[in-house]
Amino acid sequence: MSGLAVLMLLAVAWLAALIGSCILAVAGVLGALWVLFVLFTFYFFRDPDAMTPSTPNLVVAPGHGKVDTIDTTTEEEFMGGECQRISIFLSVFDVHVQNAPVTGRIAFFKHSPGQYLNAMRADCAKFNENVLIGIESVEPSNQKIGLRLIAGLIARRIVPFVAQNDPVHRGERISLIQFGSRVDVYLPKSAKLKIQLGDRVVGGQTVLATFD
Repeated sequence: MSGLAVLMLLAVAWLAALIGSCILAVAGVLGALWVLFVLFTFYFFRDPDAMTPSTPNLVVAPGHGKVDTIDTTTEEEFMGGECQRISIFLSVFDVHVQNAPVTGRIAFFKHSPGQYLNAMRADCAKFNENVLIGIESVEPSNQKIGLRLIAGLIARRIVPFVAQNDPVHRGERISLIQFGSRVDVYLPKSAKLKIQLGDRVVGGQTVLATFD
């Protein structure tokens, strides 16, 4: 075998070894990314039990996240006019299971298709896919509490666990919004708010408001 042939064989062997090393390196990176994705998915879909308070006449937070809007708005479909609104932004790192804020009956349920704008926008409910749930409470007595579950840029699936006329208990799991979203809470003007802008709330646990 000539010297040239030997050199060519050595070059091919070196190239094959180099390609093999690159494939192993890429496979290792992809494997690590896959493991991280699986771990994040398990973390994202975690569903801790809420330590729901038993004191009467409370409204607890329906979702985990940050209160970034407290204002007065008009919600005609269920609340029937002017009411207080508390808006909670759920980042991809927050728990995304929602809880009933009061004990009562699902008196209103409406799904509205829409866009998938960034849920960090407090006005995204005007444009994004959402589900409006209206609860007629028995405790506190004879109050209307509205929830709007809002999909976002990443969160593109709202999974309700309840339907119209279902009974619910304060702190009970009622829905899931996948991967970053927003929950608006509509309260009668008579409700006394117990939270402030910037507060972080725990679904089924943090007290948002009280009634006399």
